[in-house]
Amino acid sequence: MATPAQAQRSFSLLRLRFNAVLTQFDLFNNALTQRSEREIGVWLSGLDVVSADALRLPGDYYDAPPVICYLDRGVGAAIRRARTRLPGGGENPVAVIRVPRERMVGSGIASSLVHEVGHQAAALLDLVNSLRPVLRGLQRGSGPNSEVWSLWERWLSEIVADFWSVARVGIASTLGLMGVVSLPRAFVFRLNLDDPHPPPWIRVKLSCAMGQVLYPHPQWERLAKLWESYYPPIGLDPSRRDSFAKLQATLPGFVALLVHHRPKTLRGRSLVEVLDVQNRQPPALATLYRAWSREPFRMYRAPPTLAFAVIGQAKSDGRMSPEQESVILAKLLTHWALRSTLDVSAACSLQTGRKARLPVVNRFARHRLTIN
Repeated sequence: MATPAQAQRSFSLLRLRFNAVLTQFDLFNNALTQRSEREIGVWLSGLDVVSADALRLPGDYYDAPPVICYLDRGVGAAIRRARTRLPGGGENPVAVIRVPRERMVGSGIASSLVHEVGHQAAALLDLVNSLRPVLRGLQRGSGPNSEVWSLWERWLSEIVADFWSVARVGIASTLGLMGVVSLPRAFVFRLNLDDPHPPPWIRVKLSCAMGQVLYPHPQWERLAKLWESYYPPIGLDPSRRDSFAKLQATLPGFVALLVHHRPKTLRGRSLVEVLDVQNRQPPALATLYRAWSREPFRMYRAPPTLAFAVIGQAKSDGRMSPEQESVILAKLLTHWALRSTLDVSAACSLQTGRKARLPVVNRFARHRLTIN
């Protein structure tokens, strides 16, 4: 028979373990229970499909984990990456992305969502650890700019995620970012060394610079000037004015370093080479939008991130109103959710030895939705 001390020890450990299980349950609670909500549950399933597409990288560079989404209050998205430690022990089996409810009204949702996916992709490719030594070398050899390269290194994780978002959905990413960081002026120019995010003012300029390198077009300069007209860099104290000037001066070199970086995980290829940016240039996206306007069903056959890129480009070009955008995105999310469900149903049928009544692709065709 156990002594009182042994019994108390066993009880205490059991209680700690029970609370750890409850913590893990609460972690996934919203992601699971929101699936039963009318419309919201379907849209979340569609966002899961978008996330999976944003994480997909041809070339077998990594084994992409499942991704699930849920809605919450606030203005910023967040991710608990797959294969990280759960509270109480154990490994997180899926990536869990928290999406702000306010982002569900337009294509800006793609910016936040794909940014968080970018964090997962960066971890799978070990991009941040691969880039840090390069930036530290620049700190040692840049003289008066060494402090600036130190700042770029400090913000590297968030910058890589922004880069992934721009590479996947184009100008929709930058427009969405502007929506998130459009804050009172004091916050836009706040240079907080403890914050892993760049100050909003330089972050948007950086997003435009990345877009210009990936998708050369005058629209990026126009967007950068528009942002600067909202928040002109005047009236800053000398120290901050000098810091922002140096950040702008080193920005082109930093973007070039990022775009052409060749981590070992990509087996000698650069980021720009593996992310298939050639098919998402602004003229190509505009051409796709015109084609889809004539034959709307083709939009539903496109990869979700490409659809968001086309919609974002059309919105930037003034070819789509906010009302049209919301209607189309609701239809697309519903379609992707349906397609995903039918895919799972067909896979389960094959595993149990039953034949699906129709080829999955043919069943999708019965659920075509129109743009208008």
